[in-house]
Amino acid sequence: MFQHVEFYPGDPILGLMEKYNQDPRSEKVNLGVGVYYDGEGRLPVLECVKTVERALAETPRPRGYLPMEGTPAYRAACQKLLFGADNPAVKEGRIATIQSLGGSGALRVGADFIREWFPQAKCYVSNPTWGNHVSIFEGAGFEVGKYPYYDPATIGVKFQEMKDFFRTLNENDVLILHPCCHNPTGVDLTREQWDELLGIIKEKKLIPFMDIAYQGFADDMESDVYAVRRAVELGLPVFVSSSFSKNLSLYGERVGGLSVACPSAEEAKLVLGQLKFTVRRIYSSPPSHGNAVVDGVMNNEDLFKQWEGEVYEMRDRIRAMRSRLQEVLSAKVPGRDFGYFTKQRGMFSFTGLSPEQVERLQKEFAIYMVSNGRMCVAGLNEKNIDYVANAFAEVLK
Repeated sequence: MFQHVEFYPGDPILGLMEKYNQDPRSEKVNLGVGVYYDGEGRLPVLECVKTVERALAETPRPRGYLPMEGTPAYRAACQKLLFGADNPAVKEGRIATIQSLGGSGALRVGADFIREWFPQAKCYVSNPTWGNHVSIFEGAGFEVGKYPYYDPATIGVKFQEMKDFFRTLNENDVLILHPCCHNPTGVDLTREQWDELLGIIKEKKLIPFMDIAYQGFADDMESDVYAVRRAVELGLPVFVSSSFSKNLSLYGERVGGLSVACPSAEEAKLVLGQLKFTVRRIYSSPPSHGNAVVDGVMNNEDLFKQWEGEVYEMRDRIRAMRSRLQEVLSAKVPGRDFGYFTKQRGMFSFTGLSPEQVERLQKEFAIYMVSNGRMCVAGLNEKNIDYVANAFAEVLK
């Protein structure tokens, strides 16, 4: 009956994780999957999360269904973090927000909404981007193209080509944008570039869809959402998918949000209604435990401050690993500039390694990375950084 079903070869990054797990070599290093590990190579449980979970365990609650859109406290926390509590759009009720199944769920619900109400729109992602961006929007029925972004020659952004491309697009075409910590390159736009780009988006009446999964990992909580808040300030109908997977280390709880900034409160109500309907016909309602943890941390002043501190500790550890990698490689491979490692931001780095060099790292040194040279910097720690840097230097010679 099912012989006509096409074979699915698996996700390349998750498949890499399986190969890593099966590797018997004790020196193996996983730099592939986008997960933050601490200095001991462990997935952390944040202290603020422990505090909330202890309180939840002391007073067990019934596990009833949540509303389709999530609880008001959770949704308010998402809006405060992304837009600021005093943002006029928040105060005026012009932002429709739902709790989602992680950032991926937010992207899919948003994609379904846009496909339903703007059926002529095409979708464009940065070249390169996180692979699931393409899969999610193609799965929603979009034709997905790519816009210029990464320049391997400068290890920067093809900004002029990017602007020129945006000017060729049609009204209501969708742009998937990375407000900070670009995945997979780690190369971000400056504030001045964002101002210029958002002006073009407004002029061309395009739909910006900002995917922010790493708030707090670039500069700080406020600075990392500059592009989001600037888009709202310009009156753009911006979609924002956000996630607490990384910055709360709640990967398996699938906690995220989708927010849509609208021109008026009346339109926000219409949008929220359709987002709820989309949720209803996919998964009915979001999970309650992750909701309670996010609510407990985000809506408690002391725990929120503690959380910020813990996120910045993760950010600073990643920065330290970038600096150490640059330092060792600069000494081992003289005459080559490795400054891009410290200019890039967030958990990922485009290392400049070729697929052949990445394959050598895996075969000869048990170092696992994505074939395009993307490295998860959070997989580095004091115990493996010199080993990895020396291996990089070896394959770069």
